[in-house]
Amino acid sequence: MTVEVMEGNRPVRDVPVAGLVGEFFGVNAYMDLHALNRLMGEGNAISGAFLSADRADRQSVYDALKGMPGVAGTVVREDAIRSFYETMGGTLLLFTFVITLLAASVAFGVVYNSARIALSERGRELASLRVLGFTRGEISYILLGELGLLTVAGIPVGFLIARGMTAYIAERMKSDLYRVPMVMEGSSYGFAAAVVIVSALLSGLLVRRRLDRLDLVAVLKTRE
Repeated sequence: MTVEVMEGNRPVRDVPVAGLVGEFFGVNAYMDLHALNRLMGEGNAISGAFLSADRADRQSVYDALKGMPGVAGTVVREDAIRSFYETMGGTLLLFTFVITLLAASVAFGVVYNSARIALSERGRELASLRVLGFTRGEISYILLGELGLLTVAGIPVGFLIARGMTAYIAERMKSDLYRVPMVMEGSSYGFAAAVVIVSALLSGLLVRRRLDRLDLVAVLKTRE
């Protein structure tokens, strides 16, 4: 790899790449300190350091570093992380909440619409079964059982589609500034399945009310 130094004498060097590391922020390169000093033609110089301090002594260490004229700047990692959660965390949580409401609305609409269509298409058959002696619970089991079976069968397919879409979005969001890893936890799958199941149950209750009020005479008079 060709390295162009942008300070000092601005030398251009060819250095071998020993390995690759995955990082989420920026595009960084790492090198042994002594080898880097030889490459740059410098002495024992550093541009930064990571310090670990006890929580009780952290403030005093921070104040001492700020008072040193040779230190250009100091950053406390926990403060940076807390600031990130305060600024970005709230925005992300609000965005996730809105997306969850939209997803739940779409799931309920799809399931309820499918149930209404099935009821309108099979209303005459269900009414005929009622005339033949089937109870409301039995015809509800026929219609809603099929709806429940389709819902349960569609959940794993939805998991696969969601995983593929998440991987695609994470891949497309990669840039030189940051990279977003794809993280799919079991709780995410469980929450998505719970939203769909609850939507199916609510839709089933609404359709069941229509089945209980099914007008047998009017349905049987409907022409094919």
